[in-house]
Amino acid sequence: MSVCLRFAGEQYEAAEILQLGFIKVFENIHQFKGTGSLEGWIRRVIVNVAIRYLSKAKLPTTSINDEDDTTTVDPDILSKISSDDIHGFIRKLPDGYRIVFNLNIIEGYSHDEIADMLGIQATTSRTQLLKARKMLQSLILKQYNTVSI
Repeated sequence: MSVCLRFAGEQYEAAEILQLGFIKVFENIHQFKGTGSLEGWIRRVIVNVAIRYLSKAKLPTTSINDEDDTTTVDPDILSKISSDDIHGFIRKLPDGYRIVFNLNIIEGYSHDEIADMLGIQATTSRTQLLKARKMLQSLILKQYNTVSI
């Protein structure tokens, strides 16, 4: 469910992705070759289901200020943020930003792999990730009212 929550913007979407994912796992369990971990295989199936589910909405993007921003989040603040808070911030990202962020930062896919998965250019993936990071930074700064330059 945690994988689904990272990709979905809402709890009900995560539940829907999880349900669709398990259906896909049971339909395709015969394709699991046993060479890797079952958990890793299931995770990949769930990620693919999440991408397909969210791509039906065509991954809308939200424009944010692209000006060069020298504002950073104080490392002391980052050390105090709980994992639940971090997941909450990630869920607030628009679908396009959230999907690319999860695929690159959490799941470890390259921008070329993400581009193939989503049917976009690798440069689009890089741009989405940059904007996701800026938006996350902005959300954290707003939440904690802390600016450090």
